[in-house]
Amino acid sequence: MKRFAGALLLVLPVFLNPAFAATEQQSKMTTCNKEAGDMKGDERKAFMKECLSKPKASAAQKAQQERMKTCNVEAKDMKGDERKKFMSECLKKKG
Repeated sequence: MKRFAGALLLVLPVFLNPAFAATEQQSKMTTCNKEAGDMKGDERKAFMKECLSKPKASAAQKAQQERMKTCNVEAKDMKGDERKKFMSECLKKKG
């Protein structure tokens, strides 16, 4: 028992370090809070539950999302088939 208490005293400062406390879940919470914006009540609860349960996006997924945002901005005045064709080509481009 004394060994366990001694080991705990040696390891405890590591866990109390603020840098260690910034976990992936806390990072996710910060991101979800920003995305929730002005939502209130049940709508916010439902959004946060959904957001926090999503797996973390990979680098490839993030890159694809960024391409989607850029392509959407470029295609803002396009409609129908013209937009579909443009988006398809735009999303195929690398970086």
